[in-house]
Amino acid sequence: MERGRRTATVEDVRQVCLSLPGVSERLSWKQPAWFARTLMARMWDEDSLTVKSAEREALAALQPDIYFWTPHHESSPLLVLVRLACVPQDELAEMLRESYRLAGALPPTV
Repeated sequence: MERGRRTATVEDVRQVCLSLPGVSERLSWKQPAWFARTLMARMWDEDSLTVKSAEREALAALQPDIYFWTPHHESSPLLVLVRLACVPQDELAEMLRESYRLAGALPPTV
């Protein structure tokens, strides 16, 4: 981790997710999870977050210290795990917005 950079937390994830239109929070597999039309993000454990990304292979190849997946995620090619202690805040927010789009972003209500 870069000196002076704060580690991302579940509260950071919650803040970004709940700022997106129509996102709700509930437990999934006893972990905090955020839903648009479908699951957009879920805490995998206290240190890692599951999100959706069309770039899973490239992310894990270029930044394996941040992005990875487990055998559990092998059959779901959009799912990637993010190490919260390693991901920059702006990159985390970007990943969550992409996951929101892939999960079926809800249109704003009028």
